[in-house]
Amino acid sequence: MDNKTLATPITGPMRLALLDRSNPVFSCYLVWMSLLVLKMLCMSLLTARQRMRTKTFANPEDLRLPKLSEVRFGDAHVERVRRAHRNDLENVLPFMLMSLAYVATGPHPMVARLVIRIGASARVLHTMVYAFVPVPQPARALAFFTTFLITCFEAIYVLVCCIKYI
Repeated sequence: MDNKTLATPITGPMRLALLDRSNPVFSCYLVWMSLLVLKMLCMSLLTARQRMRTKTFANPEDLRLPKLSEVRFGDAHVERVRRAHRNDLENVLPFMLMSLAYVATGPHPMVARLVIRIGASARVLHTMVYAFVPVPQPARALAFFTTFLITCFEAIYVLVCCIKYI
């Protein structure tokens, strides 16, 4: 491609092709975001499992199932899983949205796929070292900041690409 081709904004049918399964970057996005959604759904099941295992239920109506008499809060295992899940909700959703916007700008395919893979893998690693096998810091912080910085990169990239249109 020459410089003039690279500077020309993508319009018409080509723009729609960016968000099509035939685009390897978008397909990469779809696979990794599907894995992250499944991981987040599993966090709900893991929380329920921890509650059952420790008999820690926060709602009175849940006490009938295991025939307990009082609501309990604050089990360390349940709270760790809940914090990991909340962290996912606070960070995976922005990553998913910015990654989609990033893909829609038509970035370099190799860079985009690498960024998506690393960001999603870091979120999976974050869950592993937070909820499953607690590992001392800085493991969790490194996993967190990897996806955080990638999300910032994507947001800045989208801003730079699109600011001329406002």
